[in-house]
Amino acid sequence: MRTKYIVLALFFLFTVVSKAQKTPYLQKKGTATQLIVKDNPYLILGGELGNSTASSLEDMQWVSEKLQKMKLNTMLVPAYWELIESEEGKYDYTLVDGIIELARKHDLKIVFLWFGVWKNSMSCYAPMWVKENYQKYPRAVTKSGQPLEILSAFSQNNLELDKRAFKHFMNHLAEVDKTQQTVIMVQVENEIGMIEDARDYSKEANKLFTSEVPKQLVDYLVKNKQSLRPQLLERWEKNGFKTKGTWTELFGEGLETDEIFMAWNYGLFIQEVAQSGKNAYNLPMYLNAALNSRGRKPGAYPSAGPLAHLLDIWRASAPAIDFLAPDIYDPGFTDWCKQYHVNGNPLFIPEIRLAEENAARVFYAFGEHDAMGFSPFSIESVTNPEEYPLTKSYKILRQILPLLSEKQGEGKTNGFWFDGEEKERTTERNGYTFTFKHDYTLGWNPQAKDGNKWPETGALIIGLSKNEYLVAGTGVVVTFGNTKKDGTQTGIGIIDEVEFKDGKMRPLRRMNGDQDHQGRHLRIPAGEWSIQYVKLYDYK
Repeated sequence: MRTKYIVLALFFLFTVVSKAQKTPYLQKKGTATQLIVKDNPYLILGGELGNSTASSLEDMQWVSEKLQKMKLNTMLVPAYWELIESEEGKYDYTLVDGIIELARKHDLKIVFLWFGVWKNSMSCYAPMWVKENYQKYPRAVTKSGQPLEILSAFSQNNLELDKRAFKHFMNHLAEVDKTQQTVIMVQVENEIGMIEDARDYSKEANKLFTSEVPKQLVDYLVKNKQSLRPQLLERWEKNGFKTKGTWTELFGEGLETDEIFMAWNYGLFIQEVAQSGKNAYNLPMYLNAALNSRGRKPGAYPSAGPLAHLLDIWRASAPAIDFLAPDIYDPGFTDWCKQYHVNGNPLFIPEIRLAEENAARVFYAFGEHDAMGFSPFSIESVTNPEEYPLTKSYKILRQILPLLSEKQGEGKTNGFWFDGEEKERTTERNGYTFTFKHDYTLGWNPQAKDGNKWPETGALIIGLSKNEYLVAGTGVVVTFGNTKKDGTQTGIGIIDEVEFKDGKMRPLRRMNGDQDHQGRHLRIPAGEWSIQYVKLYDYK
């Protein structure tokens, strides 16, 4: 009997220890993909640091304090290969460890950005001993034969260097953080892509380009033919859906084929790097993309990066990468979100241009696309952290994150964003219609009439029951109707401005009379932020 109890005790202890040591991971929930940290869904209210800020622990003292004031829960921080391994084989994690400690002190999580072989296409973060030894660590070459400041993806020496350094880095994270899990995810490299030309023209690259397309890729194309991204499917179709031949025989002549070829080989390189890191410490890993915007051709933008139209190529070549993510700096915000929230690829925005308008956009990303996170770039440069518009958005989003996580993937949320051009959108749920409009459509604000550009506004809605909903955001007006054919009308029973504490909703004030325009609408004025609970009813 005593032996039985000992065995049970050991089993219980093993179970507890195993559970405590479970690393952050990704998990499907309905149509959403969630980041799970210590057994709970985790949505990132983030900000990415400027490239050089994290190279100074002195700077990071005030930065981490500022980010806490801005209501962030996560900071995206570079990890610099050139500083970690400034001498070959000798590693210094002073910066990394110091940043982890500061994050813990200020109740922040970290996503580390591995600035390794490639950063914004270039190899500027490679250590000097790598840069100088160009014969051993060769560069990519242009069509005209000129070497670039880009380490070639076709060099085994370059690959082994990056694998070794990244694995060492991930091993170190496991040693110092596996229990506390301050670091929750890792970005591998930064904005990979070829510039000047769409592909590398080195000797090894040219040899592979004229060789047969690998069977691994062809098998993927055949298996996933019905769900391939349109641009890739179209090129393959135009060449007869061939399953054997060179890159040009399968995909035709042109820059687009150069890009497909280059993306495949970048992917093979990244697969080995990422897998070596995961073998050391299995954190979720993603790639970020400099987008193919403004009508540019491959090479004018960073060709072959983790772009939405190349999703299939990256999935086939680099399965160790969990998802691709957009860095949004150009117009077309909603379109970029849609391009990346596709075919099971979750939306995570690791970079977006720092602007006050993000305070509206963040509600759209979480509400409409079950986003994993949102993160403006150079977040530390904000001069008015406590009054900054995004701070106000993060403040109310923090309150509803548990509820938002619970509803993700169930079709119970929507997001709305109005940039002054689009002013209205209607959605339907449970037989009710919800028409969201820009606050200025009411015409009450003098600025709505004087020709000024309207400010961006946005909100999200969460379904609580058939006739109960939560609206959170800034600068919107919501009216309610229904789709019934029996003459039934929909009325507003209750609107309360609410707050959430410890996951429980608490009413702050009843929004009746002038505040709901005598029962006509729910309103959050432009320049104000609010969470409002509404209960609808039907009448004849």
